[in-house]
Amino acid sequence: MMSISRILNGASLVAMTSRLSLSKTTAFIPSIVSAKRMPTLVTATRLFSSPPTRYLLSYDYVPDVLEKRVPHREGHIGLAKDMVQQGLCVSGGPSCTPGDSVPSGALFIFTTKEAAKKFVAEDPYVSNGIVTGHEILEWNVVVGEN
Repeated sequence: MMSISRILNGASLVAMTSRLSLSKTTAFIPSIVSAKRMPTLVTATRLFSSPPTRYLLSYDYVPDVLEKRVPHREGHIGLAKDMVQQGLCVSGGPSCTPGDSVPSGALFIFTTKEAAKKFVAEDPYVSNGIVTGHEILEWNVVVGEN
């Protein structure tokens, strides 16, 4: 089997079709032919790796969250930013019903279940009663990047 680095460094289509025995070879080759360029490492990684599993953390907030969160907001946001910087949290933020101006909860995406649990355990919104309930769900990403 030809190495990905050789493919990315200009191996011919003939060499790729004869030596690659990966199930997604047919998806790989047309992109090369139609674009008339060699795929990037990112493209190759997407085609030959399984989709990531992520963990969704959903929070339910108290109705008067805007008032009650004020003294704890810096710690809550700081924890989230730290976990993003460490690569443990992908994104997060408040959620509400369309048309409402007050969030009813929040949603976060984590790279591991342990990271989601750690966030809940250390979040000042939880320890100070702003979060009334939470749930962690496994999410298998099928389309898109995340």
